[in-house]
Amino acid sequence: MNLRLKAACAATLLLGCGISAAASADDLSCKMKFTLKGWSAIYKSYSGRGTISCSDGSTMKVHLRSVGGGLTAGKSSIDDGHGDFSGVRNIREVLGDYAAGSAHGAAVKAGTSIGLTKGEVSLGLTGTGRGWDIGVDFSNFSIEAE
Repeated sequence: MNLRLKAACAATLLLGCGISAAASADDLSCKMKFTLKGWSAIYKSYSGRGTISCSDGSTMKVHLRSVGGGLTAGKSSIDDGHGDFSGVRNIREVLGDYAAGSAHGAAVKAGTSIGLTKGEVSLGLTGTGRGWDIGVDFSNFSIEAE
């Protein structure tokens, strides 16, 4: 099995970990709108801002940061990002560090989708952006209150 195929398989397994068990009746529906931009050249560094809103009416402005590394290179931004949380009972549970792994390749305008997990809380991210990037990486995605 060649290195690219092994890396893609590892990333797929990590993304599969972001799928959580069935939602409980006590879970909130929480969504995030965000922007994110950054670069990668073996080391990866992205940052941005967002707003999280939940079905109980709570909202929170957040700062986002993703750092990591792998066989990756690029410079890009996500201008219209959306996130869906699961396994949340209180808006403060969305804060913290999520594990991420991805295989990616994009140029100019592109869409992205990734699954992240932090214990019982999972986060699915989608968005459209611009720039270019290619590679396989493993990273930490952090959400902090502003």
